[in-house]
Amino acid sequence: MSYTLVRVTRADRLDLDAFARAAGLHADLVRRFVALGLLEAFTDEAGRMWLPASQLAVTGRIQRLRAALPVNYAALGLVIDLLDRIAELEAALRRRPAEPARRTTARSATGLARRPHNNRTGGDRTGGEPWIRTD
Repeated sequence: MSYTLVRVTRADRLDLDAFARAAGLHADLVRRFVALGLLEAFTDEAGRMWLPASQLAVTGRIQRLRAALPVNYAALGLVIDLLDRIAELEAALRRRPAEPARRTTARSATGLARRPHNNRTGGDRTGGEPWIRTD
């Protein structure tokens, strides 16, 4: 099953019925998407709902995710938020300058380091070196 990402329209905003036709959805489903916060819409003075044409791409994404994942539309909002956050973090990581690789060991990765053994202060009675937290 495939979905059109965006059907080209000349208007920058569409009323509810025109948007539903362009997206290939029922108008009630578009209203539900707006109520769930999946789509951005606004109403005019007469109370008619208008949606930006850019939201057509969002409906395509919603349909693709819904077909691929066994989640309802309400949970899909969370999935979309998480995917957007992952994309932001990956973009920030790509913008960050590369750091030289540090040598880490299992002990340094856990924040543990060896404390010098000192018999006068008690030390470790088993003869081994006690571990202390370095963070």
